[in-house]
Amino acid sequence: MGGSELRIVLALGTAQTLAWASSYYLPAILADPIARDLGVSSNWIFAAFSGALVISALLGPRVGRRIDAVGGRQVLSISNVVMAAGLAMLGWATNLTWLIAAWLLLGIGMGMGLYDAAFATLGRIYGSSARRAITGITLLAGFASTVGWPLSAWGLETIGWRNTCFAWAAAHLVIGLPLNLFFLPSVPKQTPQTEEAAAPVHVSIDRSMVLLAIAFASAWAVTSAIAAHLPRMLEAAGATTVQAIAAGALIGPAQVAARVFEASLMTRFHPLVSARLACITHPIGAAVLLTAGGGVAASAFAVLHGAGNGILTIARGTLPLAIFGPVNYGYRLGLLGAPSRMTQALAPLAFGFLLDSFGQNIFLISSALSLIALAALFALRRITPDVEI
Repeated sequence: MGGSELRIVLALGTAQTLAWASSYYLPAILADPIARDLGVSSNWIFAAFSGALVISALLGPRVGRRIDAVGGRQVLSISNVVMAAGLAMLGWATNLTWLIAAWLLLGIGMGMGLYDAAFATLGRIYGSSARRAITGITLLAGFASTVGWPLSAWGLETIGWRNTCFAWAAAHLVIGLPLNLFFLPSVPKQTPQTEEAAAPVHVSIDRSMVLLAIAFASAWAVTSAIAAHLPRMLEAAGATTVQAIAAGALIGPAQVAARVFEASLMTRFHPLVSARLACITHPIGAAVLLTAGGGVAASAFAVLHGAGNGILTIARGTLPLAIFGPVNYGYRLGLLGAPSRMTQALAPLAFGFLLDSFGQNIFLISSALSLIALAALFALRRITPDVEI
């Protein structure tokens, strides 16, 4: 990785860590204290968060099309301002209406500033050679929860949840905005040369697009559900509370280790191989957990699930690029990402109800979703012609 590419990856990876830590990972720490102060159920905070994910899904195609046209520097920089405004509004919230409005504004910022936008930015800069850079930023942003949760918890204990929101807002303006604005290069604006080229961008929703959308939506439903309910799910499978928490702590390191593996050893293979590998690790871990039970099995499951999730994040960016190429890459990512954002929004609520009814058999449902994703990936036939799978 050359010096220029390394600077871009470090800057964008750091900005992504901030973006994820201050949005996606915020409710886990601040939902309960916010709910107590506002006199509402914490379910309202998670409902507002789900609404934010839906907003980000709906914005995805438009954001991707904009990045295809002008590059990601402008879009990602604006996302920092929007997220800062949403976090400031959240810190000022005094009632439920204000709270929901804050999260909807954060949803706009998330649609403009999380992985899909970052991947599209790298695709616009590096074209078909963006795989290494995409892997690089996911390596850094893989620590978003590791950094974000302790910082939010420390802020909650020392300055309160409102000032913690204000601090995250300030971080977007003094850290995230300069990183995106000054370290991302400007790219030539795409100007249509003919009347035909000036027509609205169209991406065919063909068989490959449908299969990829199914794969990503199924897999990310599992990821979202596990993130919301892992301790309870592991306890239902026989682990103690301490064992469940200890197992959960292994997911982050497993994600990062898997991304190092992808960056070092899997680059010689087509990204489809990595994606298939990512989808099989969760069912294997679930089989170990349901067969053996207890703390060791819970830890084995966490490592396998975390490893798969780590690789899946990279595949979300690299697989569409490898199959379809860099033309209209951002717009295509937005279209593919919309169903997965929707399932991410709905999965925590759905799995909460299912867990009450099915107990440890909830892992059969999550494994079935992972296997649906795997089947969709095996059904993919449209692959770059110079690569054998």
